[in-house]
Amino acid sequence: MTSLPVVNQPPHRCGALVDHLARRLRLRSESVLAPLGLRPRHLIALTVLRDQRGSSQQDLAKTLEMDSTNVVGLLNDLETENLIERRRSPTDRRRHVVELTDVGAKLLARAEFALTAVEDEVFSGLSDEQREALYALLQQATSMTGTEACRESPPC
Repeated sequence: MTSLPVVNQPPHRCGALVDHLARRLRLRSESVLAPLGLRPRHLIALTVLRDQRGSSQQDLAKTLEMDSTNVVGLLNDLETENLIERRRSPTDRRRHVVELTDVGAKLLARAEFALTAVEDEVFSGLSDEQREALYALLQQATSMTGTEACRESPPC
């Protein structure tokens, strides 16, 4: 019987696991958001608007890292459902200020409760302490932009 050569194993890589979990989360999230008439991009925009207590369209495009034309389409979807309100800025008539409506805030709260159940399902193998640790690590990992992370630990 011949023995297999010993191969040096690379250190553990998280990318594939994070991608797998992200896919599971995305699929389950889409399935609970659809009955509410929301897509993930709607949810993100509503969350940003709630957390920032409104935003200019231009700032929202930057925050969402979206082309302003795509943001207009996204906001049109949300405005049609009375989830957001756009109005001219009182200080600069060329700009639009976007704010969450009461209807939007209530729907966002419903969506967040539904997504809590999704996370409970996907992360059921982790204890509460482990989930908090994972959250803290993910926050830390996302706190740097790609360029900053590249400078900290090349190669990119």
